[in-house]
Amino acid sequence: MEQKTKINAEEGKQELFIIREFDLPLELLFKAYQEPDLVEQWMGTKVLKLENKKHGSYAFETSRNGKVVFSANGVIHEFIHAKKIIRTFEMDNAEIGVQLEILNFEKLTDQTSKLTMQVIYQSVQHRAIQLKMPFEYGINTAHNHLQEMMSNLK
Repeated sequence: MEQKTKINAEEGKQELFIIREFDLPLELLFKAYQEPDLVEQWMGTKVLKLENKKHGSYAFETSRNGKVVFSANGVIHEFIHAKKIIRTFEMDNAEIGVQLEILNFEKLTDQTSKLTMQVIYQSVQHRAIQLKMPFEYGINTAHNHLQEMMSNLK
């Protein structure tokens, strides 16, 4: 089955692009990234903090059987409603280091929208480590869940 979320990673670069068109109005797509309870649902992780503002911060954590299996945090550098989020992203205990993420939200039609994420890594090697993980599968699974969940709110 073809993945709907595309990962464009040009050889020798320390960035990649994540692109997905959603059958959702722009406001609903953005809301899925803005509201902590919605983020928790489609990402499948606990939102410990989500301050959607310039110089805000966030923290996510996933536990299984009482043990933390994933935690990540970052700082929000820019937050423009229904248009753009610029933030750092750092997974605890991961070799990929801190990333800079630029999320651009675009209205295609009244009922469709597009998310383009530019992710910049500290080095080509850090990006290569990320790409060896089940990264593409994970982002597609999360985006598919986001699409399904938010479609029910239309």
